[in-house]
Amino acid sequence: MALIGCRQASLEYAESGKFSETGNRRNREMVAVETVDGTGRALTAAELAELLRTAIVSGELVPNQRLVEGDLAAEYGASRGNIRVALSELSVEGLVERVQNRGARVRAVSVDEAVEITEVRAALEALCARKAAERATDTDIAELQELADRMKGAVDRGDRESYSEGNQAMHEKIIAMSAQKTAASTIQRLRGQAVRFQFRLARQPGRPAVSLPQHLAVIDAVCAHDPDAAAEAMRVHLESVADAIRASNK
Repeated sequence: MALIGCRQASLEYAESGKFSETGNRRNREMVAVETVDGTGRALTAAELAELLRTAIVSGELVPNQRLVEGDLAAEYGASRGNIRVALSELSVEGLVERVQNRGARVRAVSVDEAVEITEVRAALEALCARKAAERATDTDIAELQELADRMKGAVDRGDRESYSEGNQAMHEKIIAMSAQKTAASTIQRLRGQAVRFQFRLARQPGRPAVSLPQHLAVIDAVCAHDPDAAAEAMRVHLESVADAIRASNK
């Protein structure tokens, strides 16, 4: 089965958070699902949750925007029951909140909460970096070194999009190498909640030049099979992100 008619925003990894929007147009298209024999069917709750999640983290659905079940059901050609289940799932993830007598809306995250989220991520991703350093294979090391070269080249060219892609790939690679499934799923939820702050941070002039040495320090430590140095380098990097988010509110 394949999703058709769905324009999902092109996303880049914004300052070690997973998403930032490069499209950000509000006119979403109707979504349908096509089965192998060409017969359309209604979206499942899981599919709806994924589509709404993408719309929220890309900025297509903005903070405090109301999410009316009837409107969403009509837009996606889905049942209100499945919409309700999808919104409940996103509420558990912290992307949606339900307001008494007003229904659901996109949850707004404050600067203080975004800082807290990033600090929690620092602890979790430091664990992943430690485990990645312990488990790194020759193939893993070659891939990380290639990513390091890509990011250095992007900064030299002033290519922010390529740098963000390398940034994303590096974090994802280290998390995958760690084999820490619980940490990985928690990190994914946390990044989605604070993505708008990370997006703004990635747009700051000169930010890649600040974060590149931090990323390279993580890569060097993992490739050297140095768990303590890898964990510390990742912690320092994400605490720098938290500090930058905090400073953006001054």
